[in-house]
Formats: sequence, C-alpha cells, structure tokens
Amino acid sequence: MSAGPDRRPDWLRWAQRVQAIAQTGLTYARDPFDRERYEELRGIAVAMASGALGIPLEEVRVAFASGLGYPTPKVDVRAVVFRGEELLLVRERKSGQWTFPGGWADVGDTPSLAAERETLEESGYRVRAGKVLALLDKSRHEHPPSIDYTYKVLIGCGLEGGEPVTSHEIDDVGFFARDAVPPLDLDRTTPGLVELAYAHLADPSRPTDFD
Repeated sequence: MSAGPDRRPDWLRWAQRVQAIAQTGLTYARDPFDRERYEELRGIAVAMASGALGIPLEEVRVAFASGLGYPTPKVDVRAVVFRGEELLLVRERKSGQWTFPGGWADVGDTPSLAAERETLEESGYRVRAGKVLALLDKSRHEHPPSIDYTYKVLIGCGLEGGEPVTSHEIDDVGFFARDAVPPLDLDRTTPGLVELAYAHLADPSRPTDFD
C-alpha cells in the first residue's frame, strides 16, 4: 500500500502544528512570559480544532494538553485476525460501527502485547501476534480528520481459541467474509485497511506496508 498525499484539511494541519509548537515551547521555556505566549498559542489551536470538528472546547483542550515533552505521533495498534478467510471485527458501542480490535498502545506494552491484550479484552479471542503487516500515517489514508496525529500499526495475529464476549466499549463480535464486511468505523478501520489485510492473507510473504 503506497501512501497518498496528506489528507488533513489545512485548518487541521495548522491547528496541530500550532499545538506542537506550543507543547514544545511549554516543555523547554523557562521565562514566564514565554510560557504565557505558548499557552495562548495552545488556546488558539484548541479553538481552531474545536470549531472545525464540532467538538467541545474542553474535550479538545484535554486532548491537546495531555502530551508531555516533545510532541510525537500517538500509536494505534490494531490486530488483524482471520479464521479461514473470515476476518475478525468488533462493533464499537459509541459509533455502532465495526473495526479491527485494538486501540492506543499503553506505556509498557510491546506492540505484540498490545495487539494480543486488546483482542482478548474486546472480542474474547486469544491470539498470538506474528507479523507487523503495516505501519501507516493515518493522515495519508481514508480516515476522517481527527484531533490526534496518529501512526496506525496493523499486526497479523494467529487465532488460538476463546469465545466471543462483549464489554462496555464493544457490543458485538464476529468473523466476516470479504464480501460481507459490515459498516466500518472509519476513524479506526477503513475499506483500504481491510483490503490490505486480505492482501497479506493471500501472500504471507508480502513485505510490511508502510507510510
């Protein structure tokens, strides 16, 4: 999968860049007047993102203020699990749409542990991580605009056992044929990512896709 152009609208690129400058400044600045200016810059970035995304100011403020130190992309780890030629998907309660199991990587987790743990918690199935299928810049693929600048990691996992379970975040679990994939939560999983998963199923020697 080749990376396309940056799909972020200009306002989102500007807001994220202003936020990054503000966070860097707040990390290294010692002069109180400089820190005041960087806080003002962060406020501008929050207002830009909130107005354009239609998200409450406080929600954006928390997201932008949660980073410490030099700003870097967040990491979203997703497990790609097949049973024969059927793909494991889980349905998010919040959106009512489907996605690969996974989520933000926790501090202390290896990528493989994150994929295995999230799959068990979200679906009830035990899996073993086997291969990094893709490392992608979310902004260069089919996802809608979002506050966080994110790298997505797709990890191919072998199914080892278990039974479907639901949770406070997930209200349904299933395996789906390629021609029967349900409506996807595009912020988390896109048709292009599903096709990429099937490409790796068809050719296990396919190199890791990136960018």
